[in-house]
Amino acid sequence: MGPDGTWSIGELAAQAGVTVKTVRFYSDRGLLPETTRSAGGHRRYGPEALERLRLIRSLRTLDLPVPAIDPLLDREDALGDALEDAIARQLRELGTQLAALRWREAALRLLHDCPPEERADRLRLIGAVSVPPDTTVLARYWRRILPVRLPACQVARIVDAAVPDLPTDPAPAQVLAFARLHATVTAPCPGGSDGGRPPSAAEQAPGFRPAVLYDGLAEAYELTAPAVGAGRSPQPGEALDCFVAAHAGAHGTTDSPAFRRRLRRQLADSAHPVMDRYWRLAGELVPHPTLGAAHDWLRAALDTHLEAPVAGR
Repeated sequence: MGPDGTWSIGELAAQAGVTVKTVRFYSDRGLLPETTRSAGGHRRYGPEALERLRLIRSLRTLDLPVPAIDPLLDREDALGDALEDAIARQLRELGTQLAALRWREAALRLLHDCPPEERADRLRLIGAVSVPPDTTVLARYWRRILPVRLPACQVARIVDAAVPDLPTDPAPAQVLAFARLHATVTAPCPGGSDGGRPPSAAEQAPGFRPAVLYDGLAEAYELTAPAVGAGRSPQPGEALDCFVAAHAGAHGTTDSPAFRRRLRRQLADSAHPVMDRYWRLAGELVPHPTLGAAHDWLRAALDTHLEAPVAGR
């Protein structure tokens, strides 16, 4: 340190245990202001520069980018809050990177362990999916096939329930399930159809109210969830009554034995292989029952109800 209490760039670098190139790098970017210049025009730094340089090094060990460090240094009076925000942001970015690595590892294991004759097909499926995967394409698919007359808030709730949350640490089989799900909703369809479940004849009938149907279905599926999750056999009860009432209300009628028989036929006619495939694959990605599983349980419960012998016969 010189007689004026300042260091040269080399002395500051030695004090901080960094290279002169590092000090010059931060100084040139305004992160390390010099105190003065020598008579020869060389940079001189005071003790505060050493503290700031040590702070910069600490922040860089957290892998914070230089542009993110500058605002922290300018807000020394609120460094605690600013640093907390920067760390939270860095944790989110790191979480995304780790998720990408886990998905990539599972994809590589999937390819490594599969029979050679299946490898090219699986590679094609996996190559069409971003890493980490993005469910935007699934949400877009649902928004495309839902009735246009549904309120936006209702569409948002349905999409949120229908699009599976992806595991952060997937098994290879789950990587394959999502790749197949992605391929299912993005595959070109003959005749330019949506590729999902087409509207049934009942849904195209005059006076059909889709908002009433989907509100009722949401309640019925919620009532069904405990039974489906526990693996109980489909049986008539409150959930089935709610399910039938949703369909009846959507058509402006009431629940009756005749309506239940008609609904059974309508549900059989409206079954669609693409939707069946969607729910089967989605079920491999989440630990809880899907809406598709709840729907199938209720359909089976309706069958059980209609096939039960009538009392007294």
